[in-house]
Amino acid sequence: MLYISKNLDRKAEALVNDNINASEVLVINEKGEALGVKPIEVAQKLADAAGLDLVCVAPNAKVPVCRFLDYSKFRYEQQRKARESKKNQKIINVKEIWLTPVISSNDFETKLRRGRQFLSDGDKLKVTLRFGRRMRMLSSDVDSDKMLTKFIEATTDIANVDSKPTLEGRNMTLFLSPKKDNK
Repeated sequence: MLYISKNLDRKAEALVNDNINASEVLVINEKGEALGVKPIEVAQKLADAAGLDLVCVAPNAKVPVCRFLDYSKFRYEQQRKARESKKNQKIINVKEIWLTPVISSNDFETKLRRGRQFLSDGDKLKVTLRFGRRMRMLSSDVDSDKMLTKFIEATTDIANVDSKPTLEGRNMTLFLSPKKDNK
C-alpha cells in the first residue's frame, strides 16, 4: 500500500516553475523590471539562468504575471505576514446572561455585575429573558420589558445597545456592546 505524506512539497501545490499551465506569461525579473510577454519555456530558462524560481504572482490576469523569486523566501514572507495580521486581529466574544421574569433583586444585581464585567472586558453581551412556562406573564401585570430596560439603564455608562429587546419564541433577547472609549 502506498502512503502519501501530509507534508507535500509546497512547490507542487503552488504555481511555480513547471506547475504553471499558461502558454505565455508576462515576465518580471528579480529587480522588478518587466521583460515583456514570453513563452513559458523561455521564461523558465531565464529564471534558471538567474538561479531563481519562476513564480506566478497573478494567475488570473489576462496574461499571467510571473516573477523571478527565491520561492522558499517568498513563502516564508507570506507566512510571516499572515502571522502578523493574525496577531493584530481582535477576537470578540459574545457572552450571555439569562434572566427570568420572577428573578429576585439580589440575583438581578449579581447578573448585572457579571454583565458589566463582561462588557468592561471588551466582550459583547446577550441578555436573554427566559419565560419558559411563564408566557402568560408577557401580557399580565408583570412587565418584562421593565427588567431589560432596567438592565440597559444600569449599563449605559459602559455599553451601547446593538438591538432593542426582541421576542423570539419563549425568550426576549437584547444585545449590548462595549463603548469604544472604555477599552
